[in-house]
Amino acid sequence: MAILPIIEAPHSSLKRISAPVETFDDALKTLVADMFETMYDAPGIGLAAIQVDVPLRVVVVDLQEPDPDAPVEECDDHGCGHDHRPAKRNPRVFINPEIFAPSEELSVCNEGCLSVPDIYADVERPAAVSLRWQDVEGNVHEEAMTDMMATCIQHELDHLEGILFIDHLSRLKRSMALKKLEKARRAA
Repeated sequence: MAILPIIEAPHSSLKRISAPVETFDDALKTLVADMFETMYDAPGIGLAAIQVDVPLRVVVVDLQEPDPDAPVEECDDHGCGHDHRPAKRNPRVFINPEIFAPSEELSVCNEGCLSVPDIYADVERPAAVSLRWQDVEGNVHEEAMTDMMATCIQHELDHLEGILFIDHLSRLKRSMALKKLEKARRAA
């Protein structure tokens, strides 16, 4: 496995529409494994293949929610004084994913993106979606998704269409976000 470089806005590849996966082979399994390693290292909860400059319809997601069965650990990483539970990994792969039946009910979530580092904004999306996708073997699955998973999957599927979360913002807010990103790059 390898950690792949994540491309950042305004890189032109992020605007490309990703092609469907047609071959389910060892190269695809390696890409998926590398994407998970890259996402966990970043750290993030979702990654589309185009973010590592591979224009294929592949998405990996792991919300890494606290494990309710794990013992509570006292926080000493950032001194917040709170008790935390270790994250429970639940890696999921979505190949050639398609959303159908989005809910009319909307929700707003404060989103961020590994390709737009340190920028966060509220984005309104359907609160629930149904998703059809293939796994690494090519088997087809369908599932209704809600809450954070619905938001995350919509965010990642946007990447497959060349859309960033900041594209959902007003022109002024998007411009401000890109200027902030460029300023941070120059400072680094």
